[in-house]
Amino acid sequence: MQKEVLIVDDHLVVRTGVSIILEERFNSLNIFTSENYENTIKLLKERKIDLIILDINIPGGKNTGMIKEIRDIQPDVKILIFSVYDEDSHACPYIIAGANGYLNKLSDKKKITNAVDLVLKTGNYITSKNLGDLIKSTINKESTNPLDKLSKREKEISELLVKGDGNIEIANKLNIQLTTVSTHKNKIFNKLSIKNIVELINLFNKPVGLNK
Repeated sequence: MQKEVLIVDDHLVVRTGVSIILEERFNSLNIFTSENYENTIKLLKERKIDLIILDINIPGGKNTGMIKEIRDIQPDVKILIFSVYDEDSHACPYIIAGANGYLNKLSDKKKITNAVDLVLKTGNYITSKNLGDLIKSTINKESTNPLDKLSKREKEISELLVKGDGNIEIANKLNIQLTTVSTHKNKIFNKLSIKNIVELINLFNKPVGLNK
């Protein structure tokens, strides 16, 4: 039986590449593509889709809020999040919101096709790491947002770093010593297991709630 698959990504290379990978592996898929959220919603209202391979950062996107809106249109559609963001920091909020799986864009061809195959056949693609995080979050009521590890002061400094402020600007704005800023910055990077501001910005782009 033919399955209808929609690839949603704002990069032509990604849409084309994933389409080729799936066409090589499966001969029972009708593949469609969309480059933004508005067009995706329009297409879902016109055509029955079995699986959406959905990027997080698409024009008009609403982070985890997209999942509910998509399911309001097609309750039975499977949603596989396909993102450049690390699974450890981003998978849980989307799975909790109702996604059927989360896959990093750096995955190889075999992992991509296996994920698609599993979602279509079983309804889910959840790694053991994702499952462990979900269980921990449910049982221990632990936050899936790594930024919650930071103190109030560390969050203040993190927000200024993300906005582009340097150590001197932060010291002046918060009326603290330059060495204090450096100390807090090192603690922030250690707590979040990151190495640079780019990774910090990525964490701040992470959805922190199910309605954002």
